[in-house]
Amino acid sequence: MTRTAVLICPGRGTYNKAELGYLHRHHADKAALFAGFDAQRRDAGQEEVTALDGATRFSVSKYSRGDIASPLIYASALADAQSLAVDIEVVAVTGNSMGWYIALAAAGALSAEDGFKVVNTMGTLMQEQLIGGQLVYPFAGPDWQNDPARKAELLALAAEINDREGHDLALSIDLGGLLVLAGNAAGLAAFEGAVPVVDERFPMRLVNHAAFHTALQAPVAEEGRKRLGAGMFTRPEVPLIDGRGQIWWPGATDTQALWDYTLGHQVVEPYDFTRAVQNAAYEFAPDLFIVTGPGTTLGGAVAQSLVQAGWQGMTGKAAFKARQAESPLLVSMGDEAQRGIATG
Repeated sequence: MTRTAVLICPGRGTYNKAELGYLHRHHADKAALFAGFDAQRRDAGQEEVTALDGATRFSVSKYSRGDIASPLIYASALADAQSLAVDIEVVAVTGNSMGWYIALAAAGALSAEDGFKVVNTMGTLMQEQLIGGQLVYPFAGPDWQNDPARKAELLALAAEINDREGHDLALSIDLGGLLVLAGNAAGLAAFEGAVPVVDERFPMRLVNHAAFHTALQAPVAEEGRKRLGAGMFTRPEVPLIDGRGQIWWPGATDTQALWDYTLGHQVVEPYDFTRAVQNAAYEFAPDLFIVTGPGTTLGGAVAQSLVQAGWQGMTGKAAFKARQAESPLLVSMGDEAQRGIATG
């Protein structure tokens, strides 16, 4: 019996110490795929992906860099996407932030090689320019209950800070029950000083993250468009859901528009991952939401997005956990206990 699935690709921050060796542990059969990626890295004078994954030591300062993390995450996630069980039918693909680039390749709108070129180019450009930074802050309650008033209050605070002289701050990613904000040093510091500490870790500054999905990234978008031509884009083989929740259908995708969104709006405007997940649920009603590796951190945002939509009657964290225990709806391939559900 076929199981339908929405495939969800992760973004930055998902390849950490526990993920070191991910390609070697799970994808020893994909040497040819990785050889192509390694060749691109060598041609660019960069360390090979397989060498990075095969290292004996992990350091945050190195592996959080855009030119290191991005290609590792891409290789891990795309390899996972190619490892699904034969009875799984992918009915749509989406991703979070950089995961959009991976989704393009997983859905067939970019070849595996061109997808790697896009990710490696954009990750390198982000690192070279490293404009601004990001932080994460929650607005949902401990039971994942949506709190529109608190969300609006936090966004109003960000807008007020952004209006101050010398301050830049804006929404970067709408991420389930979290807001990812991005801006310059003054803007981020002002927000950190204006909100209470939550769970002893928020607001959380993200290491080696630029001000993704804001106007500050306009120079990166411009350079990306110069280096990455529209000719590499094709129509997807399965529906793609972007960072606005818009669906790109296989038979009706304008590839020029897809290139323009990917290296335009997607880089400099907020990314609404919550809406992408909710629209995936509404439009495709899959049996499973499969989050590829590496890492497991994106699963919470997917679950919170579904809870906020009241999907299948789930109105809180407890209800979601009960549903998961009965019959898993969300599968994280980076979780060894869940991986087999997706790979068979």
